[in-house]
Amino acid sequence: MKGCETMKNFWKKTSLLLVTTAMTLSAPLLAWALEHDIVILHTNDIHCGVNDNIGFAGLAQLKKDALAQTPNVALVDAGDAIQGAPLGKLSTGEAVVNIMNAVGYDFCIPGNHEFDYGMARFLELVPQQQAGYYSANFMDLRTKKQVLPGYKLMEFEDKKVAFVGATTPEALTTSTPTFFQNAQGKYIYSFCEDTSGKKLYKQLQKNINAARKQGADYVFIVGHLGMDGTTPQWSSENIAKHTTGVDGIIDGHSHERYERVVQNKKGKDVLLVQTGTKLKTVGQLVITPAGKLETKLITAANGKDAEVQKVIAREMDIYAPLLAQPVGEALVQVHSNDPKTGERIVRNHGCALGDFVADAYKAVLDCDIVLVNGGSIRNELQAGVLTYNDILEAFPFGNMCTVLEASGQQVLDALEMGAMSYPEESGGFMQVAGLSYTIDSSVPSSVMLDEKGNFVKVAGARRVVDVMVDGKPLDVNKIYSVGGNGYILKSAGDGMTMFKGAKLLQDAKISDADAIMEYIQNHLNAKISDKYANAYGDGRITIK
Repeated sequence: MKGCETMKNFWKKTSLLLVTTAMTLSAPLLAWALEHDIVILHTNDIHCGVNDNIGFAGLAQLKKDALAQTPNVALVDAGDAIQGAPLGKLSTGEAVVNIMNAVGYDFCIPGNHEFDYGMARFLELVPQQQAGYYSANFMDLRTKKQVLPGYKLMEFEDKKVAFVGATTPEALTTSTPTFFQNAQGKYIYSFCEDTSGKKLYKQLQKNINAARKQGADYVFIVGHLGMDGTTPQWSSENIAKHTTGVDGIIDGHSHERYERVVQNKKGKDVLLVQTGTKLKTVGQLVITPAGKLETKLITAANGKDAEVQKVIAREMDIYAPLLAQPVGEALVQVHSNDPKTGERIVRNHGCALGDFVADAYKAVLDCDIVLVNGGSIRNELQAGVLTYNDILEAFPFGNMCTVLEASGQQVLDALEMGAMSYPEESGGFMQVAGLSYTIDSSVPSSVMLDEKGNFVKVAGARRVVDVMVDGKPLDVNKIYSVGGNGYILKSAGDGMTMFKGAKLLQDAKISDADAIMEYIQNHLNAKISDKYANAYGDGRITIK
């Protein structure tokens, strides 16, 4: 209990606000000789939130304060750090990597969004990340070898702790699929994906065993895997259940906060933890000298590290003049979240910002139908003067707009794919213009996917019904001009393979952010009116 009391006194002393759990797991009985706690601080899904909530400067202070109490401290990140805000987009990730280096990370993994600037760019960033990028299941199919090291062994006094990296196979569809393919459209990279999950479990087990053989007393998977709304066989829970030798999984991807215990394939406890997103909390996992695992979620830091603040300011100052440029005014707040609960609805419900974006594409691209994946919308537009920064905060991917010819059947399949997971969120959930549709949630989804999560066919009854185009029923045999971003329409993002081979009418002439700014300035006279005041949209999507 001495180690436990030490940590309690530490957190009281530093006046940190903590969300604590009563969760304490017994470690395997070992010949312990630790004099101090081993403290593992962990983050996930920061999405360029360098100054959000605790912020990187607060995180650096947390690590500094922990080191004042014990020499045994590690800071690890579970992916999706370098994308999600203008700073990441404009620097193609480098600014965030520079800040992470200043904070003092010890171990990082690529999430699906680490690849959003292209494979070549990610591989350029790998040597710049001083902590290193690790992923046991990121494979080069040409060499049949791991692209990155699978694990890292860290020594704390006489104990060795291994961190094993794991990246969700969903990266193949939730980042741009073509980034993982050659010029002929053949996949040259893999994340050990299959419909059973066995390939992933086997590859992770191989790296876990190697770490144990090298002397690891503890093994933690640092995974961008997720739980709710993720592919079940690749979830952190199922990985825990189908492996052995893992003490805990530090998770990311699904933007949840949880601390729970599941049993591995031999019935032994495995700790699962995740901290949400944007540094709202920082996870703390403690291995005590008594051999216990204790977890906490930290909600505030005792100050900001001055040196890291300077690094953040230096990186942000580079782009400040550009980002401050005004682009128009919103007379109302344009919602993508439920104003009653604050929960995101753009991925499972109609919403004002979904309508607005789809209308912008339709006006600028001049097409019959617009399909916008909810996952491409990342922030709301607040009432008041809008800057370039505000637009990029909401649309940070830099997706290029595309218009193609598609049959009504292809459109119908895309809507069905987008509604597959309802009521759970899906990045492929379709916000629309030029059409309306109904989701019958009483009908189970019959969408069939391949091993990579790509659309194959609808094998039974459809959830999406009553699809209307300009007030007329959708004609499955008719050819429509369909606009949106190239991620969905051209690169089969979110598994939307139904548009493969479609004739391109427009391609890569304007980015999503530029199309939205053109709509505001040239079609709305620089003012977003109360047309978009209803947070839940104007009724284009009905759910029953």
